Amino acid sequence: MVPQSQTPPLSITALNNFSAAEAADLLLKCNGSKAWVEEMMRARPFEDPDALFAAAERVWHQLPHADVLEGFNHHPRIGDLAGLKAKFSLSSAWSKSEQSSVEQASDNVLLELRDLNLAYEQKFGFIFIVCATGKSADEMLRLLKERMNNDPEHELQVAAKEHAKITKLRLEKLCQPSAL
Repeated sequence: MVPQSQTPPLSITALNNFSAAEAADLLLKCNGSKAWVEEMMRARPFEDPDALFAAAERVWHQLPHADVLEGFNHHPRIGDLAGLKAKFSLSSAWSKSEQSSVEQASDNVLLELRDLNLAYEQKFGFIFIVCATGKSADEMLRLLKERMNNDPEHELQVAAKEHAKITKLRLEKLCQPSAL
């Protein structure tokens, strides 16, 4: 079994050959929706990384809203680095890395992110989801402000697309090309 504390790069062959429980544990690190994981397990074996990524995208966008929201719930709020370790031990290292620019944000930006995150969650009923990799805290704050203007249905679609980007990045980390 793959230890939960580490996620070494592995080949598609290894992912295909893991037991169902082992493969599901790894996929859950990439996307917290149990329905997504179940569908991905049905899609095994994957011919290559591209087939894995295509299946991940297809499955994600076919899920009912409740399962999408479950996936969202496995992410910390942008800027909530303290809560990463406690709530999201399976993927906390990835989340922390993805949000690393927030650690260098000013107190004012962090406070505004916190306050707008709460307002966003009250308005839409789910946390603000953004693919934070490569974005500064200021960029994420700007995106959060812009997306506050969306209607709920449109925002759910935008957040789902952002979540799909996060899932793909995590799958790429899981299956580094050098490990194939």
